[in-house]
Amino acid sequence: MIKSKRFSVLAGLSVAGMVIAACAPQAVIQTQVVQVTAPPEVQEVIQTQVVEVTSAPVEVNTAFTTPHPILGDARVRQAIAYCTNRPELIASVYPWASEEVQAGLLMDTNINSASWASYSGPEIQTYPFDPEKGKALLEEAGWTGEPFRSNADGFPMFLRFTTTTAAFRVTWASVFEQQMAACGIQIVRNHVPASWWFGSESGLVRRDFELGAYAWVGETDPKGQTLYACNQIPLPTNNWTGQNYMGWCNEAASNAIQAANNSLDQAERIEQYKLFQIEFAKDMVSLPVFQRAEGNAATLALQNFKPSATEYYTWNSHEWSLTDGGEELVLGLSQEPASMYTLIESAAVQRTVAYLVFEGAITQYNYNYQTDLQAEIPTIDNGGLVINTVDVAEGTEIIDATGQATDAEGNMVTLSAGVSIQNENGEVVTFEGGSAMMRQLVVSYKFQDNLTWSDGEPVKQADFELAYANDCNEESGAVDYSTCRAIESVEFTGDTAFTVTYKPGYFAPLSFISPIGLYPSHQVLSDGRVLADVPTTEWSSLPEIADTPLGVGPFILTEWNKGQSLVLEANPFYWGGELAIKKITILIVQDTKSAVAQLLTGDIDVIGSETLGAGEEVQTVLDNQDTLQVLIEPSATWEHIDMNLFIP
Repeated sequence: MIKSKRFSVLAGLSVAGMVIAACAPQAVIQTQVVQVTAPPEVQEVIQTQVVEVTSAPVEVNTAFTTPHPILGDARVRQAIAYCTNRPELIASVYPWASEEVQAGLLMDTNINSASWASYSGPEIQTYPFDPEKGKALLEEAGWTGEPFRSNADGFPMFLRFTTTTAAFRVTWASVFEQQMAACGIQIVRNHVPASWWFGSESGLVRRDFELGAYAWVGETDPKGQTLYACNQIPLPTNNWTGQNYMGWCNEAASNAIQAANNSLDQAERIEQYKLFQIEFAKDMVSLPVFQRAEGNAATLALQNFKPSATEYYTWNSHEWSLTDGGEELVLGLSQEPASMYTLIESAAVQRTVAYLVFEGAITQYNYNYQTDLQAEIPTIDNGGLVINTVDVAEGTEIIDATGQATDAEGNMVTLSAGVSIQNENGEVVTFEGGSAMMRQLVVSYKFQDNLTWSDGEPVKQADFELAYANDCNEESGAVDYSTCRAIESVEFTGDTAFTVTYKPGYFAPLSFISPIGLYPSHQVLSDGRVLADVPTTEWSSLPEIADTPLGVGPFILTEWNKGQSLVLEANPFYWGGELAIKKITILIVQDTKSAVAQLLTGDIDVIGSETLGAGEEVQTVLDNQDTLQVLIEPSATWEHIDMNLFIP
């Protein structure tokens, strides 16, 4: 999974051989010996399974209506959770982490404890390592015997465990296999190529697994509707749509996760997420293994260094200063941005630089929302969010009952008989023809009044108009047009204010973040043209857009030596005031080891999680905390084991 954090302002995602054959009709299982590089306590030669896809499909029943003979029993799923020593799994991949850091990586539900939506009350069933409790549940469910269990019919307790070939997962999966064996559960690991596991017609999408491990990338907003709602189970009959790969349909949980994603009231959303998490933990269809750790390191002299799991570490560069009064910083990146044109480039390293140049509309520090370029967060209470009831005629383009738009327009439909919609009360109903009373969202966005481009030109209405016209032009090459397609109309009401009316049915919880950014409409290009007059198809090749763009952020990108460095100078017209740091140089280093070596010599002052990561180099910086500040935190990315509840 690709790590992605929101940059808002310029945005506008076996049972024995019989079941192996049934679940994987196009796969041939081969045993292969793999040498794994792992911490000493788990170093070994591991026998694993590698799946190779053949070209000859076998016709099988693909209805997925038969409960899995082992995983279909909640007691077995709960037993697996109790038999899993998650602290041991964490220690296997993060041996350098302190006990406190390791403990902070544990999760009990799909929402980590730092989130505003997390709930940890007594109703949440937890699964501390308790193999005796796990064994008792297995006995109760009819699975007995040693060393591996079987049922009364002699059916073996044998499960395929599928995940990628990444050494990180091979390491903790090998420990997991041993833990399951200690409880009498035989695991055969299938380490498959990521291209097959995450393929569009194989692996997860086709629910070709029994136990499956991978990672989700969390965000400030938990979302989750496509992952856990009953109508998001991939099946042949719905063309494998949805990401509820477990086949889990708990009506209470499904209703709660959909309600949480179709409300603009955070208190109501918190209550719905609470209800969902209670059901999620009880049913144990997906075991949260741990949040990944990520490390950031900087010179001790740097003040206000505040990296966050849900924000890029440069989000608050305007607050940085050095205790010795110095005015220059050197950052290290192990990758180079492809372009500074944020519309078409979404890599983490690009966003790290983009925050220095453009800044964000709303920041998402520590799983919450704070104003930045936007002067306020529109809400129902302050009048920024208005929900109208409108009479919608048949034939009108709307957003269906999900309340969300998708890039493929899967939820944007023409209102016609048989379409599921949300009525004026937010209830899901089937449209029968004629017209329907629906909710329509109107949001007023207000940006800071004193925004000024880095060439000294004040921001004006034409800059937002240009952004809307360009970014929502489907020839622009944008990564995503879903929000643009959900907009019915825009009214620009001032130089830094505008109101967006969304199509009936659109009810995305993050509607308070502006879908429209800004570009310098006045900018004269090197060829004499004005940016506002340049066709959108040319923008990606303009040096003034891709290489050294104007911005309203704290720094100006003045020089880019491709493959070597980027140089940024303090923006003298920055709306937030004078900066303590006057110059930032970003060095493009070959790899993490080189970056850490230069950090230790003082040639680099800062390396973030996208460069430092969580490998062996973290121990190196931890050993030098007399000269460095090292911040290890749970990332938003979390490993989990899904349990497929049905077989074809």
